[in-house]
Amino acid sequence: MSADEKSDATRPGPGADGLGEIRAPMEAHGSYRGADWSPERLVFHQNLETFADRVGLIVALQANGKLSQEQAYSRIRRLWKDLKASKDNLLDGPPPVPPA
Repeated sequence: MSADEKSDATRPGPGADGLGEIRAPMEAHGSYRGADWSPERLVFHQNLETFADRVGLIVALQANGKLSQEQAYSRIRRLWKDLKASKDNLLDGPPPVPPA
Protein backbone atom coordinates (compact mmCIF):
# COMPACT_ATOMS: atom_id res chain seq x y z
CA MET A 1 0.00 0.00 0.00
CA SER A 2 1.45 3.38 -1.00
CA ALA A 3 1.65 6.41 1.31
CA ASP A 4 -1.20 8.05 -0.62
CA GLU A 5 -3.42 5.02 -0.14
CA LYS A 6 -2.65 4.97 3.58
CA SER A 7 -3.55 8.63 4.01
CA ASP A 8 -6.78 8.14 2.04
CA ALA A 9 -7.66 5.14 4.19
CA THR A 10 -7.45 7.22 7.37
CA ARG A 11 -9.54 10.11 6.08
CA PRO A 12 -13.15 10.11 7.19
CA GLY A 13 -15.46 9.43 4.29
CA PRO A 14 -19.17 9.70 3.79
CA GLY A 15 -21.20 8.48 6.73
CA ALA A 16 -24.39 6.48 6.68
CA ASP A 17 -26.29 9.65 5.80
CA GLY A 18 -24.16 10.17 2.68
CA LEU A 19 -22.63 13.38 4.03
CA GLY A 20 -18.89 13.71 4.38
CA GLU A 21 -17.23 14.10 7.77
CA ILE A 22 -14.76 16.73 6.53
CA ARG A 23 -15.83 20.27 7.41
CA ALA A 24 -14.52 23.71 6.63
CA PRO A 25 -12.51 25.11 9.57
CA MET A 26 -15.03 27.86 10.29
CA GLU A 27 -18.17 25.83 9.60
CA ALA A 28 -20.63 25.73 12.48
CA HIS A 29 -20.77 22.20 13.81
CA GLY A 30 -23.19 22.33 16.72
CA SER A 31 -26.90 22.86 16.77
CA TYR A 32 -28.83 25.12 19.09
CA ARG A 33 -31.24 23.10 21.22
CA GLY A 34 -32.38 25.68 23.74
CA ALA A 35 -35.99 25.67 24.92
CA ASP A 36 -36.21 29.33 23.90
CA TRP A 37 -35.31 28.71 20.24
CA SER A 38 -35.71 31.55 17.77
CA PRO A 39 -33.98 32.45 14.51
CA GLU A 40 -32.15 35.25 16.34
CA ARG A 41 -30.85 32.84 19.00
CA LEU A 42 -29.73 30.40 16.30
CA VAL A 43 -27.75 33.14 14.53
CA PHE A 44 -26.21 34.27 17.83
CA HIS A 45 -25.27 30.65 18.61
CA GLN A 46 -23.50 30.41 15.25
CA ASN A 47 -21.72 33.70 15.94
CA LEU A 48 -20.64 32.35 19.33
CA GLU A 49 -19.22 29.18 17.72
CA THR A 50 -17.36 31.27 15.17
CA PHE A 51 -15.93 33.43 17.97
CA ALA A 52 -14.70 30.35 19.84
CA ASP A 53 -13.12 28.86 16.70
CA ARG A 54 -11.34 32.09 15.82
CA VAL A 55 -10.07 32.62 19.36
CA GLY A 56 -8.63 29.10 19.23
CA LEU A 57 -6.87 29.88 15.97
CA ILE A 58 -5.47 33.15 17.32
CA VAL A 59 -4.19 31.40 20.46
CA ALA A 60 -2.52 28.75 18.30
CA LEU A 61 -0.87 31.41 16.13
CA GLN A 62 0.41 33.19 19.24
CA ALA A 63 1.66 29.96 20.81
CA ASN A 64 3.60 29.16 17.63
CA GLY A 65 5.23 32.58 17.48
CA LYS A 66 3.25 33.89 14.50
CA LEU A 67 1.58 36.64 16.57
CA SER A 68 2.78 38.58 19.58
CA GLN A 69 0.71 38.49 22.76
CA GLU A 70 -0.33 42.08 22.13
CA GLN A 71 -1.49 41.27 18.59
CA ALA A 72 -3.40 38.23 19.82
CA TYR A 73 -5.04 40.25 22.59
CA SER A 74 -6.00 43.01 20.15
CA ARG A 75 -7.55 40.55 17.70
CA ILE A 76 -9.47 38.70 20.40
CA ARG A 77 -10.72 41.97 21.85
CA ARG A 78 -11.98 43.03 18.39
CA LEU A 79 -13.74 39.67 18.00
CA TRP A 80 -15.27 40.10 21.48
CA LYS A 81 -16.62 43.55 20.55
CA ASP A 82 -18.14 42.08 17.38
CA LEU A 83 -19.76 39.27 19.38
CA LYS A 84 -21.12 41.75 21.93
CA ALA A 85 -22.61 43.87 19.13
CA SER A 86 -24.16 40.72 17.70
CA LYS A 87 -25.72 39.92 21.07
CA ASP A 88 -27.00 43.47 21.47
CA ASN A 89 -28.56 43.42 17.99
CA LEU A 90 -29.96 39.89 18.05
CA LEU A 91 -30.91 39.22 21.67
CA ASP A 92 -31.27 42.58 23.41
CA GLY A 93 -33.02 44.46 20.63
CA PRO A 94 -36.77 44.86 20.33
CA PRO A 95 -38.61 41.55 20.02
CA PRO A 96 -39.46 40.51 16.47
CA VAL A 97 -42.97 41.25 15.28
CA PRO A 98 -44.89 37.99 14.77
CA PRO A 99 -46.42 37.52 11.32
CA ALA A 100 -50.09 38.45 11.10
